[in-house]
Amino acid sequence: MQTLPVASRPAAPSWRAAWGDRWLALRDRLLSSRAFQRRAAAFAPTRPIAQQRAAALFDLVAGFVYSQVLLACVELGLFDSLARGPMTLGDIAHQADLPSESAERLLAAAVALRLLERRSGGRFGLGELGAPMVDNTALAALVAHHRALYADLADPVALLRSGSRETALARYWPYAGAARPEGLPLDSVAGYSALMAASQPLVCDEILDAYPLHGHRCLLDVGGGEGSFVIGAAAHAPSLRLMLFDLPAVAERARRRCAAAGIGERVRIEGGSFLADALPEGADIATLVRVIHDHDDASALCILSAVRRALPRGGT
Repeated sequence: MQTLPVASRPAAPSWRAAWGDRWLALRDRLLSSRAFQRRAAAFAPTRPIAQQRAAALFDLVAGFVYSQVLLACVELGLFDSLARGPMTLGDIAHQADLPSESAERLLAAAVALRLLERRSGGRFGLGELGAPMVDNTALAALVAHHRALYADLADPVALLRSGSRETALARYWPYAGAARPEGLPLDSVAGYSALMAASQPLVCDEILDAYPLHGHRCLLDVGGGEGSFVIGAAAHAPSLRLMLFDLPAVAERARRRCAAAGIGERVRIEGGSFLADALPEGADIATLVRVIHDHDDASALCILSAVRRALPRGGT
């Protein structure tokens, strides 16, 4: 029998950890017992907890269906159509070019998810979760982009076993697997760059409300995409100088967008790879909006180190 070297054997658990393991084992046996589940659901004090946990588990089982219903509603433009007023099943089926039976099935699912709701006269209107989707290009872009993720997760076990990085989602974000991302052509970055530009407003306002920029001279937005954040920062702090750094092809798109927003003269835009190139100096604050979480730990450390080198002592 093969034994582990002493140095690699797991340490014996402390008495506290051992008692914790016993308690968790007891809990697991109770929660997995059908008899306990039935008693918890029937006993008044524990019934709300049992119902809440059952609903959460059902959401995990049915979650893929929920997201596909939302995707169908977005791609058919249902939310924006119903923002103009309630519509009948027939009108919705005609406008969406769907068979009546298919439209009815989709609408029933959307009602169950509170995306839509039934109105008088057999009509359908916006639900409490569907109303925020109206004219919301940021959320709509994120929902539509999930098609790539759905393709990758069609067989999640096969995906995990293969260990492959050649996924539909990776192809959507071409810089992720490129040996020289700074050499990517303009057309290859258009898709993800447009998505980032559309979805960044979801967090840009929150950041600008949470952190005051007025005490800073110059802001460097690292991986700034097409300039959504620097455009927002320019309006938030009119005296702030701005810099943006991203892949050359993305930087070109940022120049056009910043010029169209009327801040082209205020923004210094440079192209390069933040994994290989030095970041421009001169800023006293740097931002990484939805950047770090896209990378593994080694790349994240590389980016943060590059930011630290670019900032002066006391930089933020």
